[in-house]
Amino acid sequence: MSVYIAYIVIFLLGATPFMEVIGVIPIGVAAGLPAFPVVILAFLGNILTIWLLIMMMDRVKLWLQRRKEKKGKNIPEKREKRAVTVWKKYGLPGLALLSPILIGSHLGAILAMGFGGTRKKITFWMTSSIIGWTIVMGIASYFGIDYLFKQTGREGFLTDIIDME
Repeated sequence: MSVYIAYIVIFLLGATPFMEVIGVIPIGVAAGLPAFPVVILAFLGNILTIWLLIMMMDRVKLWLQRRKEKKGKNIPEKREKRAVTVWKKYGLPGLALLSPILIGSHLGAILAMGFGGTRKKITFWMTSSIIGWTIVMGIASYFGIDYLFKQTGREGFLTDIIDME
């Protein structure tokens, strides 16, 4: 398996709701891939889908409204309740900064739109949040997983099947 396929998977997982940089960076580094490309690709996958959601804000709102009407769900889900609590307490900055760990950044962006945030503010705060979480997870994964590799004598769970050249 080529290392490029592994990098494509990292990008796609970064773009996947609820995986995002929080989960993808540690997985990529634990797989034995170099931390820097994993961090960059996970970030790009995550941020590009968030920007796409924000650009298509009106269409996404309409789609979600129709979906709820079809399902007949007027009761907010657990994740929505958490987001409302964060929104009331901390506003858009709090929702943007906490959504990656509480509800996922994609859902956080959608809910921020629903709560009345503007495109410009949502873009700024979600981008800042994802940059921050990318840095935190990149550093924590690099040093934490490097420590585990030294303790166990392993190099990553994909190193045997990936041609790193």
